[in-house]
Amino acid sequence: MVKQDRAIRTRRAILEAAAAVFDEKGYRAAKLSDILERVNLTKGALYFHFSGKEALANAVLDAQVSETPVPCAQACKMQEYVDMGLLFARLLVSDPLLRASVRLSLEQVPEINRNSPYEQWVGRTTRVLTEAKERGEVLLHVDPEETARITVGAFSGVNSMVSTMVPRLDLEREVSVLYRHLLAGIVVPSVLMHLDVDPGRGARVLAEAGLKPASL
Repeated sequence: MVKQDRAIRTRRAILEAAAAVFDEKGYRAAKLSDILERVNLTKGALYFHFSGKEALANAVLDAQVSETPVPCAQACKMQEYVDMGLLFARLLVSDPLLRASVRLSLEQVPEINRNSPYEQWVGRTTRVLTEAKERGEVLLHVDPEETARITVGAFSGVNSMVSTMVPRLDLEREVSVLYRHLLAGIVVPSVLMHLDVDPGRGARVLAEAGLKPASL
């Protein structure tokens, strides 16, 4: 058990070191020697857990959804839809593992599976929107899967813009503005007027008791 716990901690340390390097340099410029220096391990120890840089990048990509907690259930499913986006925006401000995962998903690198995070986010968002439609919270014309794709794509674009512009914009504020615009064409007026899309909503969701591990 002790050896197993040590192996889990070592693997996590390698993953976090790789994420920090990918976040700073991107996939192409990142070197295994940079990661090893940061985590203070031998190449053999790294290869025990990961077969190389490609495997490390894919593990970081997989963490984008699996490491993001699921917001607490709300009486209104459209509030959960909003909470997913604002919570993720909040985490991107402070979590280098998630930031690195997003950076990798935007890079034109054929060796890594950049589709996976998008597919998982679209799937999770589709499920929430489907339930919201069943409850009568969204307009009749809304297609849950189509709207999920637009949501994920728009979020990705806003995040890319924020990370590129100088001076840097406030990601949480820009995502809040994005959701205000999206919701106007999705949600029935009686629900829309009660939704909390304040930029500080993500921090409040993160602080709520009862956040559970992400589940797909």
